[in-house]
Amino acid sequence: MSRHRKKKLPTTPVTATIEKLSHDGKGITHIEGKTTFVIGALPQETVKFCYTAQQRSFDEGVTTEILQASPERIIPVCPHFGICGGCSAQHIAPEAQLRLKQTALLEQFTHIGKVTPEQVVPPLQGDIWAYRHKARLGVKYVTKKQSVLVGFREQRSNFLADITQCPVLHPTVGQKITELRTTLTQLIAKDKIAQIEVAIGKNKAALVFRNLIPLEASDQEKLCELAQQMKAYFYLQPKGIDSVIPLYPENLPLDSLTYHLPTEEVSFQFAAHDFTQVNPSVNQKMVPQALDWLNLQASDCVLDLFCGLGNFTLPLAKRAQRVVGVEGNAQLLERAQQNAHQQGIDNIEYHVANLTETALDYPWLSQAYNKILLDPPRSGALEIIQQLTFDTVKRLVYVSCNPATLARDAEVLVHQKGFHLAKAGIMDMFPHTAHVESMALFTKES
Repeated sequence: MSRHRKKKLPTTPVTATIEKLSHDGKGITHIEGKTTFVIGALPQETVKFCYTAQQRSFDEGVTTEILQASPERIIPVCPHFGICGGCSAQHIAPEAQLRLKQTALLEQFTHIGKVTPEQVVPPLQGDIWAYRHKARLGVKYVTKKQSVLVGFREQRSNFLADITQCPVLHPTVGQKITELRTTLTQLIAKDKIAQIEVAIGKNKAALVFRNLIPLEASDQEKLCELAQQMKAYFYLQPKGIDSVIPLYPENLPLDSLTYHLPTEEVSFQFAAHDFTQVNPSVNQKMVPQALDWLNLQASDCVLDLFCGLGNFTLPLAKRAQRVVGVEGNAQLLERAQQNAHQQGIDNIEYHVANLTETALDYPWLSQAYNKILLDPPRSGALEIIQQLTFDTVKRLVYVSCNPATLARDAEVLVHQKGFHLAKAGIMDMFPHTAHVESMALFTKES
């Protein structure tokens, strides 16, 4: 019986002119009428590339030589660019990155949502280097190298990139990759550390080490020494997320980190494994913009869906009469309640609910709200949008980390729920990547 043999890829580099960029930052060209996505190529460039995959409807390749460069091409800052998959757009000038992301958002609105914002607002921008205050670093002991690798995966590969620094990570960790690698390589359990969860607060950095086996006392001592050198908090995670325990200092509480929203005069305590915004400089602009777009009044009743730690909930409560915060993660919600209580904010009602379910039946669903804030995960908010009536809602702000699901949900809000897409714009939460964060305001006529 004959077996299907995988078609061999052409080995000779192909010359092509790049027409535009895809939503994930790849150059698009057509070879003999077939769409081809080329990593590392920019619009209007002439490049040579080699095929990395050929599918029935499209091909893929990677740039090997730039024959005619785009004026928007710059020299990447990171020496590991092109190997490490953590950033894919360092070769694009920052202003061009913003323009490409905005174009991606508007195209998704048009093609998926069949909607157009009445106003496109300027991008929200913050720090573009050392901006990452949250990251999950892979850890792998490589026998051939006799060394532990720490970092992100390679482009087009499941292997960890061999890096010694990361300029987009906060320098407390990003400039200490070599020290992390050296210490982990010295451990008895060097091949039993799976990942490191990194979180940076206003006061400290925290690292959670996922240890697959209990660590010997000597291994724990080595990690404690590194924690002292890095002036960081270290935790161990022997099993699931509920198993996180302090390593250094020994009696450290889980919610040992803090961040502050100066314009709203609220602070948050959080744990290293809690969800918080990656880029605090953008977050400090995002929250005030959302509040401004909602045009909050002292008499408002606001529904905050996917409220998490209370990043929007607490500031909302300081301006509105009443806020209802709903979140699926009970631990996050408990910390949100603690943060509100510690700051004397007592006009918030909290509920735990899985907002991706299609048949929710909770009393808070039938209450009257005049304003809503949505901050869903990448999967969007379609299920809860379809279950809300919106009869009394005049303004809805949607904070999105995925323009495709935002556009899909916008179609429902505009064409089925009676809203207008008043304005929208991107937020550059992840510079040097193709990741697009955005905010949209939906309004109803009075």
